[in-house]
Amino acid sequence: MQFDNTYYLLFLWIVPFLFLFYIYSLQKKAKLLNKFANKKTLEKILNVSSKKVHYIKAILMLLICINGIIALAEPKFGYTWEEIKRKGVDIVVAVDVSKSMLAEDIKPSRLQRAKMKLHDLLGILQGDRVALVAFAGTGFLECPLTLDYEAFQIFLDYLEPSLIPVPGTSFSNALETASKAFSADSGRGKSIIMITDGEDQDEGLKSVLPTLKEKGIRVFTIGIGKEEGIPIPDEQGGFKKDENGNIILTKLNVKTLEEIAVSTGGQFVRSSSGDIDLQKIYTDGIKANTKDNDFKSSKKQVWQKRFQI
Repeated sequence: MQFDNTYYLLFLWIVPFLFLFYIYSLQKKAKLLNKFANKKTLEKILNVSSKKVHYIKAILMLLICINGIIALAEPKFGYTWEEIKRKGVDIVVAVDVSKSMLAEDIKPSRLQRAKMKLHDLLGILQGDRVALVAFAGTGFLECPLTLDYEAFQIFLDYLEPSLIPVPGTSFSNALETASKAFSADSGRGKSIIMITDGEDQDEGLKSVLPTLKEKGIRVFTIGIGKEEGIPIPDEQGGFKKDENGNIILTKLNVKTLEEIAVSTGGQFVRSSSGDIDLQKIYTDGIKANTKDNDFKSSKKQVWQKRFQI
């Protein structure tokens, strides 16, 4: 047996107090009647069975109370198996976790704002599977394709630059890792959302893009940051400096991100203020132009509600 609203069962503590109250009230009533008249007189003016009726009434009231509380808790026992068919697309989210994503031209930082917006995206997904890739100098699959959005959210919360030991930013490694995250049943419903400041330090990108297009993988790039340039905070305090002691500036590289999106049939979105319209990308860019896949059906145990008894 299971209960939908177990917290209502706490009210069962009322039952012992009601029981004691009925015992007290019946005894109090008996004492008052004994003061009013003696036993023989009471037997003449009162129904002999009235005492039993009071006890039966008390028992019935307690049973009503118990059953009412259990009904509120919505008991369930006995179940059937229900087949669930899921339709949707596969989306791999690739998030740049390089040091430059700690820049604070977007508050509280580029990386934190990206994570906040991805949390919002999870709330509008319509049966789609999502995976998470973190990348810097190399890419790493943090969360494989899943319908468990809570698990995805846990991995998302832990994204930090310290996750990837290889410094720098490599789009080719990121996209290759993301493309490998798709499964055999992904069909043509495959999309990558890549959130980055666009500072690619690898030359292997041009060889990856034709492969993605051939596989039918569309890449939606989101450039986060400003083009003016801003210092990168250092964990030890101050800002990052190069070998000559000059402060390193990081700025949004729009050209590369536009090239990735155009080459794969995706879309580029600039986020200079931190407002990433992921809902528009998802609704108008991904769902409107990508055919849903029929994912493997599964069976779900459906418990029968019995509170109406």
